[in-house]
This record gives sequence, C-alpha cells and structure tokens, in this order.
Amino acid sequence: MQLKIMPKKKRLSAGKVPLILFLCQMISALEVPLDQKLLEDLVQPPTITQQSPKDYIIDPRENIVIQCEAKGKPPPSFSWTRNGTHFDIDKDPLVTMKPGSGTLIINIMSEGKAETYEGVYQCTARNERGAAISNNIVIRPSRSPLWTKEKLEPMILQNGQPLVLPCRPPIGLPPAIIFWMDNSFQRLPQSERVSQGLNGDLYFSNVLPEDTREDYICYARFNHTQTIQQKQPISVKVISVDELNDTLAANLSDTEFYSARSSRERPPTFLTPEGNASHKEELRGNVLSLECIAEGLPTPIIYWIKEDGTLPINRTFYRNFKKTLQITHVSEADSGNYQCIAKNPLGAIHHTISVTVKAAPYWIVAPQNLVLSPGEDGSLICRANGNPKPRISWLTNGVPVEIAPDDPSRKIDGDTIIFSNVQERSSAVYQCNASNEYGYLLANAFVNVLAEPPRILTSANTLYQVIANSPALLDCAFFGSPLPTIEWFKGAKGRALHEDIYVLHENGTLEIPVAQKDSTGTYTCVARNKLGMAKNEVHLEIKDPTRIIKQPEYAIVQRGSTVSFECKVKHDHTLIPTVMWLKDNGELPNDERFTVDKDHLAVTDVDDGDAGTYTCVANTTLDKVSASAVLSVVAPTPTPAPIYDVPNPPIDLELTNQLDKSVQLSWTPGDDNNSPITKFIIEYEDTIHEVGLWHHQAEVPGTQTTAQLMLSPYVNYSFRVTAVNNIGQSLPSKASEQYFTKAAEPDTNPTAVEGLGSEPDNLVITWKPLNGFESNGPGLQYKVSWRQKDGDDEWTSVLVANVSKYIVSGTPTFVPYLIKVQALNNVGFAPEPAEVMGHSGEDLPMVAPGNVQVNVVNNTLAEVHWDPVPLKSIRGHLQGYRIYYWKIQSSSRRDKRHIEKKILTFQGSKTHGMLPGLEPFSHYALNVRVVNGKGEGPASPDRVFHTPEGVPSAPSSLKIVNPSLDSLTLEWDPPSHPNGILTEYTLKYQPINSTHELGPLLDLKIPANKTSWILKNLNFSTRYKFYFYAHTSAGPGSHLTEEAVTTMDAAGILPPDVGAGKAMASRQVDIATQGWFIGLMCAVALLILILLIVCFIRRNKGGKYPVKEKEDAHADPEIQPMKEDDGTFGEYSDAEDHKPLKKGSRTPSDRTVKKEDSDDSLVDYGEGVNGQFNEDGSFIGQYSGKKEKEPAEGNESSEAPSPVNAMNSFV
Repeated sequence: MQLKIMPKKKRLSAGKVPLILFLCQMISALEVPLDQKLLEDLVQPPTITQQSPKDYIIDPRENIVIQCEAKGKPPPSFSWTRNGTHFDIDKDPLVTMKPGSGTLIINIMSEGKAETYEGVYQCTARNERGAAISNNIVIRPSRSPLWTKEKLEPMILQNGQPLVLPCRPPIGLPPAIIFWMDNSFQRLPQSERVSQGLNGDLYFSNVLPEDTREDYICYARFNHTQTIQQKQPISVKVISVDELNDTLAANLSDTEFYSARSSRERPPTFLTPEGNASHKEELRGNVLSLECIAEGLPTPIIYWIKEDGTLPINRTFYRNFKKTLQITHVSEADSGNYQCIAKNPLGAIHHTISVTVKAAPYWIVAPQNLVLSPGEDGSLICRANGNPKPRISWLTNGVPVEIAPDDPSRKIDGDTIIFSNVQERSSAVYQCNASNEYGYLLANAFVNVLAEPPRILTSANTLYQVIANSPALLDCAFFGSPLPTIEWFKGAKGRALHEDIYVLHENGTLEIPVAQKDSTGTYTCVARNKLGMAKNEVHLEIKDPTRIIKQPEYAIVQRGSTVSFECKVKHDHTLIPTVMWLKDNGELPNDERFTVDKDHLAVTDVDDGDAGTYTCVANTTLDKVSASAVLSVVAPTPTPAPIYDVPNPPIDLELTNQLDKSVQLSWTPGDDNNSPITKFIIEYEDTIHEVGLWHHQAEVPGTQTTAQLMLSPYVNYSFRVTAVNNIGQSLPSKASEQYFTKAAEPDTNPTAVEGLGSEPDNLVITWKPLNGFESNGPGLQYKVSWRQKDGDDEWTSVLVANVSKYIVSGTPTFVPYLIKVQALNNVGFAPEPAEVMGHSGEDLPMVAPGNVQVNVVNNTLAEVHWDPVPLKSIRGHLQGYRIYYWKIQSSSRRDKRHIEKKILTFQGSKTHGMLPGLEPFSHYALNVRVVNGKGEGPASPDRVFHTPEGVPSAPSSLKIVNPSLDSLTLEWDPPSHPNGILTEYTLKYQPINSTHELGPLLDLKIPANKTSWILKNLNFSTRYKFYFYAHTSAGPGSHLTEEAVTTMDAAGILPPDVGAGKAMASRQVDIATQGWFIGLMCAVALLILILLIVCFIRRNKGGKYPVKEKEDAHADPEIQPMKEDDGTFGEYSDAEDHKPLKKGSRTPSDRTVKKEDSDDSLVDYGEGVNGQFNEDGSFIGQYSGKKEKEPAEGNESSEAPSPVNAMNSFV
C-alpha cells in the first residue's frame, strides 16, 4: 500500500502489509537547497552577490574600486553603463575589470583625476538564462575643504551673559564631525552650562570668569580622508561689571564688546531653536535628533515630552545633558509634536517641534527566486511600502517589461507576475523597482525552469544516535524537478516498516516519536520522479539514558564544619559523561573551600553564606539529568575549649592502579588535633635525575584520602604526603614504595629558541635544552629545522645531541628565517614545535646616505640633514647614522700633524643632527655613514662647509720696549686664534699715580696690519697700565694687560713711589740705552750696587723685601668691571690686599702675556728660586714682566721691580 503525505506532517500506519512512505509537495515552486555540489551542477540564471553601495563616496587619493560580483551557471559575463549609456572600458587605459568578476578598478593614482569618473554606474551580469543588474551606484569623490580665512575679534563679556561661539565648518563630503579643543589638543569641558550644538556651535547658557581663554578652537574631522581642519582660535574674556566699565572707558568703543546685558539672574530663553515652534522631518529607520539649548541665570534645565503620547521607552535617549532628544529607528508612529521645556528658579519657557516621519521604500514582500518544472505554474510578488507610497515597476533581464520580448507564460498584475505552463525558455531574471522621492529599492529574482532527476543531498551512511524513549529524526534532504516522492524502508534487504510509530515530514525527514532499542538499524530513503530515482542509507543507534543512582541528600551542618554531597551517575558505556555542580542554579563560588571529585562535592569551614540548594548536573553528548539537595547551616554546639595543633603525619601510603602515566595513591590520615584537615599536599622524588629533592605533585581536599596522580615517563617515583589544617602543616609521611614509569616521547620542546648570525653567511640557532626530567626517556636529541621565511624552500633539518647551538653556514646575508627545534628520544618525537623567526648574519651596509645637506646655525654649530638609505641595502638591523667631521687644514699644517676626525652617532632612523663645538671662521668637511650591527657602511661624498667669523682670542704676546721720557714702544704677536679676519686692535691705557690710584682711561685704535706701535706724549717717570685686544667683524676679543714706566726727567729725580707697587709682571726699563742717563748712572753706580747687595743679603737671611706691602696696595684695576655706558674701567681696587700669591697661579693661558727670554723677578726669588748673580753681585740679564691672569679670574698681578725701580724705592 502506498500512502501520500501532505505538506503538514501526518501519522502513517499499514497493518501487516509493507508501509511505503512518500512525499509530494502540492505547491507550484521548487526550493533549491543550499547544497554547494548541487548548486555547482544546476544551470542557474545570474544572481548579484556583491555590489558597491548606492551612494559611494571614494577617496580621491586612492584607486576607485566599484564592486560587482555575481554567480550563475554558466558563469556570467559583465558589462557596465555610466550615466545611462554603455561604458566601454576597453577604450579607457585607466579602467580594468577584475578577472572572473565584474568589479571595476580605475587607476587614478598613476594619472587621472577622481572628478573625471564622477557619475552613475550600473553593472549587468548575463548568461544564457538571463541578466541581473546592480543598483545605480553614484560615484562621488570625498572632499575636505579648508576653512575660509577670517579675522576673529576677541570677545569681551560681562560675567553671567550668554554666548554662542560659531563654528560654521566648511561643507565637505561626507559632512565633517565637529568638536572643540584648545591649543593643547585637549577637548574643552562641557556641562549643562556649556555644550556643543548639533550644528557644531558652542553654546554658553551663561559665562563665568573661568571661561576666559584665547584658544577656543573648532575642529572639523573628515573621516573619509582622515584629515582634520582647524578654525582660527577665538578669544573670550569674561570680566566683572567694574572691569568692563573701566575697559570700555579706556580702550573700547560701544561696538567692540559682545553685549552689555546685565549679569543679574534672569529666566530662560532659547538660544536654539528660535521662536515658539519649529518643524523637523526625518526618514523612517533613521535616528531622530531634536535639540533645545537655553540661556539664563541660573543655568536652565531641559525637559522633554510628547504632546500626544509617550516617548518610546527602549528607543529614547538623552544626549548633551538632556539638551538633545534622540529616538532610534523612527517610524511613522513617532510623528507628532514634541515639546522641550527650559526651566530655572526664575521661570520656564517651552518650544514645540512638529515631527513628520517620511519613508524611503522598504520591503513588505521582496521577490524570491523561483524554480519551476516544465509545465508548472508560479508567481513573483513584489510589495513595498513608503511615505509617499512607492511606485512598482518591473524589468526582465534589465529591460523594462513593457519593451521586453513577449512571453506567453507571463502575466503582470501590478506588484505580481503570474506564470502558467512555463517552459525552459521562460527562464529569465526579473527586476522589481520600488521608488519614491526619498529613494528606491531594486531586487533581482530569477525564474529558472529545470528538468532534473532526483538527488538525495543527505550524506550517505550518516549515523544518528538517540537516547531510548526519545524522538529520532532521520534526514533525507532531496531535490528534483519535478518534485520527487519520498519512500522509506528499514533493513538491508528492504524490510518494510510495520507498526504505527512513524511520521514523515514534507522535507523528507522520517520521525520515530518514541525510539526503542529495537529501533536500531539501517534505514533507506528512496526519491523518485518521472526522470529517475535516487536512494540513500542512514543508520540509527539507541543509547541507554543517563541516570543519577545516588542523589545528594538534604543536610544540616554546624558553622565551621565540613559537609559532603554525593552524586553517582550511571550512563551508556559508549558515552562519556561530565558532572557539574551548581549552587542556587549558578556556578559554585570561586572559593578553595569548595572541592569536587568524581562523585562528591565537599565544602569545608561552612558559614551561613554556604546555605542554599546544590544541584548535580550530569551531561553527555545526547542527554542531561540533574538532582538537588538543600544545605542548612546552624550555630555550633558549645564544647570545651580544645587543644589545637598541627596534624599528625599520614601513614600507610599505598600505590594502586599502576598505569604508564598515572597511579592511584592512598593513605590513612593522622590525628587532626582538633583542627580539621583542610588539604593534603603530595610530593614526589625522582631517584634517577634528582635524588633527595622533593617536588610538589598535587593537592587534594582534606576529605580525600586517595588521589589519581598523573606521571611523567621515565621517572623513578617515590611519594610522600603532608597534612595541613588551620594551625599549620604536619611533618611529611614516610616515603611510599618506588614506581618506575616507562619511557615515552618528550612532551615539550626546547624554549628560548633564537636565530642570530655571527657572520654574514651564517645563522646561529640556539635554544635552552630540556633537563633530564623533561626528556621522558633515554637518547635525548634535537631536530633543528630552518627555512627562509619569504621563500618556497622546504625545511632543512639536522639531528644534534648534547648541544644547545647549531650553526647554519652558507646563508644569504641578513635574511629572515623560520626556525624550529623539536625534541626527540629513543621512543619518538615531541609535539610539533612553534616556529620562531630569526635572521642570518649581518654584513656592512652597501649604500651611503644621499643628499647630505649642511645648514650652518652659528659660528660653532651646524645642522646636518641626509636622506635615509634603502632598507635592503642596510643588510642588518639599523642602529643609526654616524657623522665624521673634521677641520680642513692648509697643506703645510696637514703635513705636520694628523687630521683629527670627530664622530657623532645618531640612533635609529633619524635623518638629521647637530654638530656642536665647531671653531669659528674655519673650513670643515664631513660625511655620513649608516651603521648596523656589523659596522659602518660606505661614507657619503665629503660635504664642505664654512663657519662664520667669531671674536678673536687675546693677542699671543705683548711687550713694551724702548721706554723714554714721553713714549713707549709696544710690540705684540697676533692672536693665536683670530677666528676671522682681524679688522683692528684696541689699546686702552691709564696712568697710576704715587698713591696707586688709576688715572683717566684713554682709547686708541691701531690698524690690524701692525705688530708694533710707539705711544707718544706720555708723562715722564709715570707708570701706565695697558689693556690690549684685537677685533674681527664679530666684535672684540679677550684682552691682555701690561704695565710699564716712562723714564725720569732731566733733573734725575724720580717720583717716590714709582716702581714700588704691587709685584705685578712688568717689563724692565733698559735705562742703559738712554744716552743722557749714562752720566747719571756712573755717578750713582756705587750707591746702587751697595743698596742691592744689602737688599739681597737681608732676603737670604729670611728678611722680607718691602715691596710686598706695596704689592698689596697696588691692586689690578682689571678686576673692576668695565662700565657698559662709556667703556671706562672702575677705580683701582685693593680688595685682594691680604691674599697671598699661590704657587702655580701664574700659569700662562690664552689670555695672559707669554714669557719672554727671562722669567726672573723679585717675586720668583722671594719664593726661594735660586737667582743668578755676577761676581760683583749684579743681576745677569734684563728683567721682563710676568704674564697676568684675566681680571675675571680674580688673581692679582705681580710686578718684578727693575734695578731702577728698586733704587727709586729707596730714594
């Protein structure tokens, strides 16, 4: 007997005769299952699968990609229209179509402009069964225009006034996102008083003095081009009434300040929107944003209501301190009047916004693909709604149906196309267009007329597993055209189905409502239509249900005690259950007091919070069962105070269930000494690798006395157990018997794997080796593998042992390698190791930096710029750039000494740097080199530059010779470091009178080409102090000082104090060269010799030469600062009178006079230096002055008196 199944499921029975089940769908359209193999075999019209958005804003800096992807059988071809006409891409060299696709790529990066390709594009995908079309894709380039420059006058406001700072961003595509920040790019704080409106303006309900700032800046961010434009900063100053009146009276006109309204408290008024009412229109599905911003003092609060209804609860949101009302996913029901109310203690004001919700077209019923058999009937339905109501139009294969070829099987009735008695030629793609003034919808739906024999899509020999007494559903997904009938058989020999226990569903599924053990077996599904037959076998297994045979029981326990719940599960031996415990239908607390083992849940140190319902849940892949029990916690019964102590050690350790990688350890607890044992600590000793060293193995709750321990291979284990309670930890138990595990392959691989080259042509692979415990067996080795990261090479591998390094030779220079190191032993390999990236050795860089530029900042500083070298030429890790620079010497000086090159290194990828410490007015050369881990690359071409002039150093020496009655001759050497071209010398001098006071300072300019000068018109027998320095165009340099004395007058009488001054470095006056003085010298020669002999005899006996007192009184005027206004020096000072001369304080420097032929002076002899005398006691040679320190150094100059001066001091 054959039974027919209608679309709704129906119960079947057949008594004693075979039962044949089949399916016949009584509708006119076939549904094609989403089976990949089936879809690949069936002929199918094109379907658009991917396309660019309707409004497509592109980045003008990137190539334009207009997507159009479609599927079909045979694969479709593609064509495009632009602005309604055919777009011939072959004629435009910038436009290409992606192979196997309709996607256009317009290459505007090489040439061309995005604006050239603005327009409306549409893609057509076509094969022999029809043509599908895309939406109209409007291409527009994004725009981020600059702000119009404007002059923004500062705003001066009275405290409490309202203020609106306009933003008015430039109009971009898409519109910009507006935000306000300060000069430090920090967002300006906003509040109920200060906030940004939807138009971007910044609104102040009232201003406060803290609002004063000069950097209110509006920013516009154009996300599409990732650019930010900035408005000119706005300056705002908030002042009090008195300050405002003073400012107006002093500086401003009536039009130069923002407003003059009173700062007294006032009721609210709206800053936006204006008036009492306004209108807002929004599209269905969008976010409706309504805004009200009010000013007033105190700051008003905003409230919102809907006049003719309530605001939707789940779609209403308040933004911007309730000044903005947002309703998401608006619909026509959200139309109506919305009222915002601004209120402060002085009053309230309201504004009504009338909202109208319009709607672009949206689908009610979109047309669906239709698969029909020849001769069948069907229909396409296209229903859309909108406000206003959209117009429905049909196209076939992209052509309006009114002008398309006629099809007798097709009839159009408004939004429906009715097909009757279709044939294969009726296959086509239909387009439904629903449009109104706010947009359009376009849907493609094909009609595919197929004649296909039956196919069964369910995988062959599928196994179904079902718990006994549960429903069993056996699938038989099928396809065919015409629609096949379905029949089911049980048994390999086609044994018919008996019993009234089967239900057949219209999708071919066979249901057994209550499956029993005898339902196990093989079932056959047969599909037939007039074009053929197909069948498929599936298998059904019935499993025993999971049961809880020992359920947890209700418990009442005292606080601080331990409770245990038991849950024993019985299940089908082929299923693996998992047991989970819940407390009050939630997870157990994350508390170490809760411990779960195979069949038990234990809770130690119970407190009141542990009371509740505990549920045991047993899961398998097919079923789930549970059982619950309630725990009640009560106060403990008072007992005598016990004596607490740590537990006694566990005893009787025993090993059972000894497997390759696990063993069960059991023990007997010792006495807990009145404190419950909370846990047991299990430790192990490895007598092969680490004798005498105990390691932590596991911890188990104090309620357990057994533990299943996971073991490692190739270890000789001994175990011991320690008990722990709240007092502390017991002594360890005695060691258990030993248990030796079998060897196995390693579980882990070496760590710290690295690959670094030590030479340009090698790769050194290193790793941290495994220890003996990790080896898991004898014969530990390492499989070292490597290959180039960016190549297609196979892995190269070697086996090594007892090492932690391997060197790969013959590698290219600085190439990335993938490296892995795998452990193995005599048993086998460890798991596949992770790959690590390394690099072969570095070599010196090949290319020098280019475009080296030097910018001289000043006469001692220069800035260098260069272009970075290509990364590939570095051949290593970039460490930085190194600048070599040196001063260019003349050819004669270059021969005398080696050129000293200085080096500066700049880390990383810097392309500029500063060269400090240069010498002025010098020629320098430099080059730049790139540096990697191996060293330096070639130098760039030398770049020569010149430093400008600086001030010169002091003249190298200064001598005063040929003294006469009214003149002195000055001789000098030019500065050792002129630092430029000398323009002139300046000589300043002043007399020193008998009381050691300084006279007027005179100034004299001397040409630069001179090295001597006769100074005339001086006073006779007068000591002069000289200051001498050189000039360049950069200014004057450091000066030298010197003192000298003109000769006495014709009467032969000297001023009493001349020559008796401070022991400063002075020049001896050679009076023997003066003719008129020869007679006088002859007359007094004997007296001079006697005086000198007496003087030096006294000094040799330890006496003090009287010149010391006069030295102390004769201070150096250089220590007085030169006045800035007239260039004169201060008074001659004796502030240093009592400072003794320090040995070594007369060391020459660039700013002191150099020694001449003799260093002899009375000061030198006074310091114990042996003087040289003739036999008659006279000095040998002439006396020359010692050099002086600069005045800035604060050292006093000393003068060695000549014989004439010594004589004068005794006159």
